[in-house]
Amino acid sequence: HMAAVLLNYAEQQNRSVQVLANAKAASFLPKISSTATSTSIGADATRQQQMKEMANHIASGKITEWREYFEFCVSPLAHTTRNPEYVSRALSAINKFKPKMLPETEKLFTLHAHLYLLEKLAKPSTQSVGQAAYAPSLGYYTQVAVSELQEVITGLLKKTLPLSPEQEQDLWPYVIDTLSYLRREMLTESRDRSRDQPSFSLSYDLLWRNWIYPNTGGTKLYLNEIEQLQQAEGELGASLSQHAWLLAQSRMYYYLMDDQKAWDLLNKAAERPGLHPDELMSFTSPLLDAGDWSRLVGWLVQIGPLLSSRLYNLNSYSTSWEEAVRHLPEAELQMWDTLATMLPISGEVYEEKLITYEKWQTWMDYQLSIGKQPSEFRVKDLQPVEKNAPEVLLPFYHQAAERFVLDKNRHSYKAAVKLLKRLSKLYKKLKQEERWEEFLTAFAIRHSRLRALQEELRKGKLIP
Repeated sequence: HMAAVLLNYAEQQNRSVQVLANAKAASFLPKISSTATSTSIGADATRQQQMKEMANHIASGKITEWREYFEFCVSPLAHTTRNPEYVSRALSAINKFKPKMLPETEKLFTLHAHLYLLEKLAKPSTQSVGQAAYAPSLGYYTQVAVSELQEVITGLLKKTLPLSPEQEQDLWPYVIDTLSYLRREMLTESRDRSRDQPSFSLSYDLLWRNWIYPNTGGTKLYLNEIEQLQQAEGELGASLSQHAWLLAQSRMYYYLMDDQKAWDLLNKAAERPGLHPDELMSFTSPLLDAGDWSRLVGWLVQIGPLLSSRLYNLNSYSTSWEEAVRHLPEAELQMWDTLATMLPISGEVYEEKLITYEKWQTWMDYQLSIGKQPSEFRVKDLQPVEKNAPEVLLPFYHQAAERFVLDKNRHSYKAAVKLLKRLSKLYKKLKQEERWEEFLTAFAIRHSRLRALQEELRKGKLIP
């Protein structure tokens, strides 16, 4: 038992287990153990002292120095599993000797610590330069850790970074270095077609939206970013993600208020699958917040047909249209045209809005066009139509009843009679009882040879 314990400890200290296992003398094991312990304690003390010395310089150091410090702190975890525990241990090591910083500098430091770990998890070192922009999905626990890191990063970037005149000289270089870092990571980030928005693409967008845009005026910075992006195409070569590259340029033209150019780039990026719906919707959020309804309508019209994923929930898109039309009623026609263009993806939203706007006949026409049956609806789903426009349901029920009769079996006959009874109520509500009696008489005569149907009509008290 003691030998097993010692062998296990030696393995943890990166000592040769084979040497210990093949030792000729039993007395050798305690000796090695004692030596390993002594060596380990000495090495650990040296490392701790080095971490303290490095930490003394990071408060005023550049981001490159921060990353060197992160690397040194995290290196002992190199061979451990990439999971949430790995992230927790890595952050503890990074923060152990972190010096006191100004609040905004500390926010930047915390952001980069999380970005560094995100890179370690989301962009494995095995990915070589020039590798295609698509990579296999991460393992489950690694993906959990990535999601948790991204949640913290998103929270940090959603909080504005106030850059007062006295702070700007000290903090702005950090922001520009952060931008340079995120630009490169975003442009070389793999897109594994998961349901999550690519992490660095999201961070790049949030940096512009919440940190740079509110603290800059004029067009110089956006034009410079376009130039940097165009230069990156030649520098990165085959490792460049075309989706991210085109999307980033589209964002800059968006900030330059050149929407047509932004749309052209966005449509080009969407020619092949790879854009995440949240990346498209991120263009609308600032316009919604700013109450720029006219421009919001233009963007909703453009990005609607690009939201092609059946897995995406269109609630946010639908809500944006509701707000736009509420403030700009003349945009309603554009909403209907766009939602119709997006069918069948927009089917659920389209139906809901037709009900909300009380467009009963259009709603009914749509149900008939897609082959829906009354049996596919719950009674309460059809109640608004029965209450407000019962006449539009007449052909719906009539056609369904006739289809049931064509099946020529007892079960279908019962279903047909059930629909006929609902028709009877509708005709009564419309005060068209005479028309109903004429139809029912003709129906019974036409199907007089179907004995089982006649029996079900009598059971339903529709005929004597």
